[in-house]
Amino acid sequence: MKKLALGGLFACALLAAACNQQKSADQSGAAGTETNLADIKDTKQLFDAYWEENARLFPLEATAQGDNRYNDQLPNDGTQEFRGKLRAFYQKYLDGLQKFNREELSANDKISYDMFRYDLESKLEGIKLNTWMIPYQQFWGLPLTMGQYGSGEGVQPFKTAKDYDNWLGRVRGFSVWADTAISNFRQGMKAGVVLPKALVEKMIPQMRAMETPDPTKSLFYGPINKLPEGLTDAEKQRITAAYKKAIQEELVPTYKKLGDFLEKEYLPKSRPSTGIAAIPGGPEIYKYYVKTWTTTDKTPEEIYQTGQQEVARIRGEMEKVKAQVGFKGDLKAFFASLKTDPKLMPYKTPEEVLGAFRAIQTKMEPNLKKMFGRTPKTPFEIRQTEAFRAASASAEYNPGSPDGSRPGIFYIPIVDATKFNVTSGMESLFLHEAIPGHHYQTSLQQENTDLPKFRRFAWYGAMGEGWALYTESLGKELGLYQDPYQYMGALGDEMHRAVRLVVDVGMHTKNMTREEAIKYMLDNEAISEDGAVAEIERYMAIPGQALSYKIGALKIRELRQKYEKQLGAHNDKLREKYAGQSRSHFRLSDFHDELLKDGVMPLAVLERKMDAWAANQK
Repeated sequence: MKKLALGGLFACALLAAACNQQKSADQSGAAGTETNLADIKDTKQLFDAYWEENARLFPLEATAQGDNRYNDQLPNDGTQEFRGKLRAFYQKYLDGLQKFNREELSANDKISYDMFRYDLESKLEGIKLNTWMIPYQQFWGLPLTMGQYGSGEGVQPFKTAKDYDNWLGRVRGFSVWADTAISNFRQGMKAGVVLPKALVEKMIPQMRAMETPDPTKSLFYGPINKLPEGLTDAEKQRITAAYKKAIQEELVPTYKKLGDFLEKEYLPKSRPSTGIAAIPGGPEIYKYYVKTWTTTDKTPEEIYQTGQQEVARIRGEMEKVKAQVGFKGDLKAFFASLKTDPKLMPYKTPEEVLGAFRAIQTKMEPNLKKMFGRTPKTPFEIRQTEAFRAASASAEYNPGSPDGSRPGIFYIPIVDATKFNVTSGMESLFLHEAIPGHHYQTSLQQENTDLPKFRRFAWYGAMGEGWALYTESLGKELGLYQDPYQYMGALGDEMHRAVRLVVDVGMHTKNMTREEAIKYMLDNEAISEDGAVAEIERYMAIPGQALSYKIGALKIRELRQKYEKQLGAHNDKLREKYAGQSRSHFRLSDFHDELLKDGVMPLAVLERKMDAWAANQK
C-alpha cells in the first residue's frame, strides 16, 4: 500500500500566502493557535492538541484523512526553517508526554503512550539525517502526488466552487516548492548525496509527461471535465479559465523546470552505484530505515539470513506445484513458461482484468464471515491506475475517508491487458491490497473513534504491510488457491517478499549491484524483466521499506501459532494436534478482530497487547 502519510516520506506542510493561512484559521476557530502544554490535564488533551498542530503542518495528510480545513495549502517542506519547526514541534510534545506517569494509565492509554513516544523519538532521529538533499525520486514525491490530488480522481475534493479555488492555492505552492527542491538537489550534488543514475533516468519522463501544450489535455484539467451541476454558468467559466491559466502558466512551466534540471544538471552528477551506503552518511541512514520500517531492533544481517531461509523454503513449495502440473524442466524453465503461456493471459481489455478481480471478491465473501467478526463500513472500489503513472506503478490501496464519503480504492496498473498474467498472483494480490488486507485493516482503524487521532491515522509498515502479507496466507481457508496456477502466483508473491529481504539488504550493505539484484529476482520468481527492474529500482529509491512486509507477516503468524498452542484451536485438526493439553478455545475470528481493533503499532507493542488478550482468554 502506498499511503499518503507513509512514515513521513510524504512530508508536506506549511507554505501558503498569509491570506490563505488567515482564511483557514478563521474557518477553524481556535485551531489556528498553538496549544500551551501547561494547560494540558491528561494524555487525551495532549494527543488532541498534537493532532491539531500536525494537521496544520501537514495539510496534504489532513486532506487525505478527510480534514478539509487546509485544502488550499501546500507548504514548502524542503526549507531549513520548516525542519526547524518540525524539530521544535516533536520535542515539545515529547516533553509534554513525559509529564505523565505511564503506570497510572489504562491499558489502552499505555499503548497510546508507548506509540506516541516511539513515533516522536523516531521522527526526531530522522530529522538529523541528510535525506532532505533528495527531495523526491521516481516512486514517491510531491511531483507525483500533485498529479494524484489534482486529477479530480483522488482525495482532493472538487464538489464546490471553493474546492476548485482551494486546489489553485496548492498549485501556487507547488511552484515555490519546486524551486526549493532544485536548490536542495544542488546542495546534494555538492555533498555527494545524489540518486543513482538509473532512477534519475525514470524521473525525467515523468516530468516531461506533464508538459502538455494543450491545457485541456492535461491531467490537471480532469476536474474541469467533471464540474458540479450546482455551479452557475459564470462560476464555471471563471473556474475553467483559471484552471487553463494555472496549467499553462504554473504547472507546465514548473514540471518543465524540474525536467530540465534533472536532465541537464542532475543526471550528469548522479551516481553509478546502487546502494545508499555509497553516499555520505549512507550506512547510518540505512540502519535508521531498517529500524523504522520493521519497528524492530533486527540487524540487516539477521534480516538477510531470514530472507535466504525463506527463499529456500518457498522454492520447495514451488517445486511441488511444478510437479503437480506435470512440467518437465527446472524451476527457472517453469518460470519462463508461466510468463509466455498464452492460456495464462486470457484478457483482452482492462475491464476484463478488473472484472476478474471483482470475481475473486465474490468467491471468497462467504468464508470471510468465519474469519472476521467485525468488518469495515467504508465503501470499497476497484479501479484502473491512471495512465500517467501506470508504467512505473505497482498495484496499491488508497484508503477511504473515515466518514465514508470517499471509498477505499484498490488500484490496478494495466499497461497492456493482453499481457496481464493470471500467475501474477491475482488472488493473493487482492487479499493483500484489498480484502481482507489493507481495506479491512485501514478502514477499521480509521472508523474506531475511541482511538486518539494520531492512532486512527497512524501507519507502521511492519504491522500494516505485515498484516496484508499475512492475509495472503489465508487464501486456502477463504476458498481461493484451488487452481495450481493461482497458487503458484501466491507462492510467487510470497517469494517476492522473501527476495526483498535479500536484495534490499544486499544492495544497501553488501555492494550488491542493481544488475545482480535484478538477476537474483529473476532466478527466484516468475517475474518479467521489466517488472524486476521496476521493483529493484523501487528498493533503491526507498531503502528498507520492502523489509517491512515479511518481517511483520512472520511476527503475526508466530503470534497466531503461539496462541493456538496456548489456548487450543476451535477446529478438529488443531484440537487433535494439541490433544491432552488443558486450555480454552482459540477462535481465529477473535484473534483477527483483536489484532485489528486498535490499529497498527510497533511490533513489540503489538505483542504485549496480544499477550494480554490471550491471558484474558484463558
